[in-house]
Amino acid sequence: MENIRIRELQAADADDIVGIYSSIVRQPVDVDFKALIEKHARSENDICFVAELDGRVIGFMISYILTFGFGIEKSAWIATLGVDPEYMGQGLGDQLAGEIFKLYKRMGISRVYTSVRWDSTDLLSFFKTQGFDRSKFINLKKEL
Repeated sequence: MENIRIRELQAADADDIVGIYSSIVRQPVDVDFKALIEKHARSENDICFVAELDGRVIGFMISYILTFGFGIEKSAWIATLGVDPEYMGQGLGDQLAGEIFKLYKRMGISRVYTSVRWDSTDLLSFFKTQGFDRSKFINLKKEL
């Protein structure tokens, strides 16, 4: 896509990101989600980008750096990403991932992790095309 600008996330982008995420999951987003996006925008340890078209945010990727984590070296974690459904399938996710990966390489980070639901075939396919594979970790969960 032409005229796409990939830039760092700003707190003012939170409303646009809430709108995109809500349209993807097809339900209202918890108010805490907006506060979390704003927190990521202000954090120095988070690497977050948005894709912007004509001044409008149409995609995002939220990630952060892990410095200590169960015996693994300094690494990165992609927490979430989203593209406005109107623009899906046009390479925005690739552009966002490419920018984040370039920055991590410059920072000396060589491993990036994420977690995807087993039935999210579209996300699994996306991450597979980005070179992700299974890691040695197993996600664990405890209900309270």
